[in-house]
Formats: sequence, structure tokens, C-alpha cells
Amino acid sequence: MDLRFSEQQEILKKMARDFLTTECPKALVRELEKDEKGYSPALWKKMAELGWMGLVIPENYEGMGYGFRDLTVLVEEIGRNILPGPLLCTIISTFPILENGTDEQKKDFLPKIARGELILTPALLEAEGTLDASGIALKATAKGDDFVINGTKMFVEMAHVADYFVLAARTKTGTSEDGITLFLVDARSKGVTCEVIPTIAHDKLCEVKFKDVSVPRKNVLGQVDKGWPIIVKLIEKGAVIRCAESLGGIQTCVEMTVAYSKERVQYDRPIGAFQALQHIMADMWISMETCKYLIYEAAWMAAEGMPCSREVSMAKAYVNEAYKNVSKWAVRLHGGIGTSGEHDIPLYYRRAKAADIAYGGTDWHRELVAQKIGLT
Repeated sequence: MDLRFSEQQEILKKMARDFLTTECPKALVRELEKDEKGYSPALWKKMAELGWMGLVIPENYEGMGYGFRDLTVLVEEIGRNILPGPLLCTIISTFPILENGTDEQKKDFLPKIARGELILTPALLEAEGTLDASGIALKATAKGDDFVINGTKMFVEMAHVADYFVLAARTKTGTSEDGITLFLVDARSKGVTCEVIPTIAHDKLCEVKFKDVSVPRKNVLGQVDKGWPIIVKLIEKGAVIRCAESLGGIQTCVEMTVAYSKERVQYDRPIGAFQALQHIMADMWISMETCKYLIYEAAWMAAEGMPCSREVSMAKAYVNEAYKNVSKWAVRLHGGIGTSGEHDIPLYYRRAKAADIAYGGTDWHRELVAQKIGLT
């Protein structure tokens, strides 16, 4: 595994950083936290023109044809700057269509996604709050050429502005992995209701209710009753992408804190000159570098099509805690100003809390690692 970026990746990284610095300043981030939509349609259009929605979509479907590791590089910059909106959930939702969609589904959805005409989001979690198959209870009942869906999904990202859900439903009675099917569901179908849930990060997670919602059989992703392996891959890729976003946030927290420690003078010395604070910042730096290795190993394995569930869970479990700890110390080392809503550090602190639960919390991924090393 070579962790060095290619020339193409370096160009992508610089382009993304320059674009986001100019087009998504922190003033806009704060504005979008209070905005009903939670994203900027004007900024969305500009990102579509850059090809970000179609970064991993093949060129024959109007995409850029880049790889998964290239996407990880882009997402790291997104996390570094903080980019509110449905970009990541749309990209994550693209993978099941790319890998398991019919030719008709690919022709219908992929060019529109690449052009920025569709917003998609995964709808997986329910009241149980677990990503295990046992947590999926929402029912899809076959009725002629359609399926009728009833139930509730929780914490669906940006559902209030989504055009389609990548929805996990149970098509057989029980709690096993067999009998779960993945659907592409029109978010504006009759019987769909959506409510935004207040969260610490203002990241527009929603409760979505489905009452007698008809979905055509042609919108099944993969095979009926055999959707669980697709969901597992979606969760793995989603976890890596969210880790990369967290890594960008961690890097910003570390860099801002180190720079501040050189400027802030106390007792006639920069606070960075005090050994106790030096050791804290050294630990922050070590955490950042450790995250980088874990994430890019998982991204590389995923890009190569290698089994990587253990590596993904190792990365997600570690990065979840690292982001929370690093952002916590960033707040503390900035002192009183670090708690001010006018300062940027609290933006990252709140997003670290939100990142913890996306595509599996720390404890859930620790359990998966324990299973992979033969402990359960």
C-alpha cells in the first residue's frame, strides 16, 4: 500500500481546498445550519459543474470515472472545510446502483446524479438504532407489480430535500439477514411524510414515515430477499467516507490549535511553550496520523475490491473517538474563545459528536472487530 497521493489526487485535493475556501466560508456554514433546506442550491450547482456528484460514476454515464480512493481524498477536504448538504449521502447512495443496479436503473439514475439533478440518501436505521439486520422491521409487501411499504425510518440524512431513498425493507417475516430487500423509493410518493429532527450538528437528520407507499418492482436494487450483502457494502463504503470527512475535521482542529498555541501569550510565554500543553498537542497529532493510516488502508482495500470489513470497523471505531477527543482538546486549549459561537472550533466539536453515529457508532464497530478476530 502506497499512501502517497498521485499527481491527479494532488490536483483534486488542491482544487477542492481552493474551491471550498472561496465558495463555502464559515459564514455560509453557520447560515446553512439555520436554513430550512440545510444546503445551498447555488453551491450544489457549482459542485455539479466540477463533477463532484459523478466523481466515481463511469464516463459512459456522464461521470468522471475516478476511483474510490480519489473520492476519499475529496471527502477529506470536504471535512476540513465543513460542507453542509446532501453531497456525501448522494454519493454513498450511488454505490448500490453502480454495483447492483440493472442496466435500466443505471441509465435512469446515474447520469442525473452526475449532473446534480437528483439527491439521494440511504434510509437504513429504525427505532432500534442498530445497523444489524435485526434492526430492520419496516415491511414491504408484494402486491402485483408493486411493493407496498409501511413503517418508519430514523435519522435519514437530508431526507427532507431528497428525491429518492435507498431504502432497506423486510420482505420476509423475521429478523434474519435473509428476507431484506433494497429499494429505490421516490421521496415524493403518496404516503411519505418527513420531519427534521433537531441535532447538535444541525445536520438535518429526519424521521421518515411510510404509509401504504407503492414502489414498482423495477425499483428493487439487486434481488428480492437478498439485499443484505448490498447493505453491508453500502455501510462499509459509507463508514470509510465518513471517516475521511472526520479526518479533514481532525486536521483542521490540530492545525488551528497548534497555530493558536504559538500566538497566545500567557505568563510572558506562548502557551505552546508549556510542556503539559505540548504533550497534549503531540497526542492530538499522533491521533491524526493514526487516523490517516487506518482510513487510507481501508480505502485502498475497498478500492481494490478486497475484503475489508475488519479494517473499516477498526478505522471507524478509532476515528469516532479521535475526532471527539481532538476537538474537545481544541476547545480547551483555545480557552474561553473556543466556546464562542463566533469561533470556528465549536463547529468541528459539534460535528465530531454527529460523526460518531454515522454508519455505526464506536461500540458497534468494536463488536465487529471482536468478531473478526475470533472473540465472539
